[in-house]
Amino acid sequence: MFTLAFRNVLRQKTHTAMTLAAILCGVAGLILAGGWVNDIFVKLGEVLIHSQSGHLQIYKSGFYAKGSREPEKYLITAPDTLKQGIADVQGVENVMARLYFSGLLNNGLTDLPIIGEGVEPEPEAKLGSSVVITAGRQFTDQDTFGIMIGHGLASGLKLKPGDRVTLLASTLEGALNSADFEVTGIFQSFSNDYDARAIKISLAAAQELIGTQSVNALVVTLARTNDTDQVGARLKQQLGAFDVEVKTWVELNDFYEKTVELYKGQFAVLQLIILVMVLLSVANSVNMSIFERIGEFGTMKALGNRNSQVVQLIMIESMLLGLLGSALGVGIGVLGAIIISAVGIPMPPPPNANLGYIAQIEIVPSALLMSCVIGFAATVLAAVLPARHVSRTPVVEALRQNF
Repeated sequence: MFTLAFRNVLRQKTHTAMTLAAILCGVAGLILAGGWVNDIFVKLGEVLIHSQSGHLQIYKSGFYAKGSREPEKYLITAPDTLKQGIADVQGVENVMARLYFSGLLNNGLTDLPIIGEGVEPEPEAKLGSSVVITAGRQFTDQDTFGIMIGHGLASGLKLKPGDRVTLLASTLEGALNSADFEVTGIFQSFSNDYDARAIKISLAAAQELIGTQSVNALVVTLARTNDTDQVGARLKQQLGAFDVEVKTWVELNDFYEKTVELYKGQFAVLQLIILVMVLLSVANSVNMSIFERIGEFGTMKALGNRNSQVVQLIMIESMLLGLLGSALGVGIGVLGAIIISAVGIPMPPPPNANLGYIAQIEIVPSALLMSCVIGFAATVLAAVLPARHVSRTPVVEALRQNF
């Protein structure tokens, strides 16, 4: 029966070609759509990691819930000891300290409220590969009183590299303190809101301004993003005695989780639409092929073949077409993904973002398997009703189709 079905597939050249075209287009479409959506997830995650959050952040317990309002109450008092212990964990690439504060930035004419970060310049520059320096340069460890200013804040205060500014902040004791800085560079990150308020100064300058040697956070970067959960669990276990909390970049970026859920819902609808289109296209081709061969099936039954054997033959033919079409679809989809990725897809900035990006098509094994299964299942399902109808057609009526 398998040999006969294989010969029938080869014999019906036109209908076979039409059916295969419908299947491979659907499968390739699913692969390209799935790879594009997955690339959005990957690119968005990497931008968030390499512009602000790093892979993991470690805080004093309670900072994540309340520290944004009162960062001075949630300080890590022995950061060097923690940093050494974290750096020794397998998978950790770098550890850097941050001190958060708020204050006013003055350009000599106007004050604007800011959110400030005291950072280690060179490790932060390595982390911030997704941050664009729009003017000036990245500051270094030698720029003790250099300041990096967000693009929106620089526009509001009409600042440019080389300008002098005054930063006013409260110390831990509640007194006001000020320091003069020179603008070394203007940066543009993923978030409009962040760039409209953010400044970065060296950790040493921030500690002097606030009057402390402590820090608010330790930012951890990893060799592989996929190791985030594993390393995070290991750090939670290792640092359990230090009264700290460990947060992953996904937990730190609520926007990311919402975006992923949105695109997953949209892709599910897209998958359903493509499945219906494949099902209808394949059903049309299969129906045309089967109903044009009713006389052939009538001859089979007249020669003693049972209805179940006719159904079996039709289903085996559909399975062969489904397997062949899905395999071709996977090949075309992978080839298309490689070609499109080589060219790139220019994408506009996402909502609340400054920077566009070049999208590619990720080749995801799970998406390849799912697309193949959908193509095969659609082809088999499309043959069920026609096969049932043909098997129930009386022999005499079926034989008339031969004349």
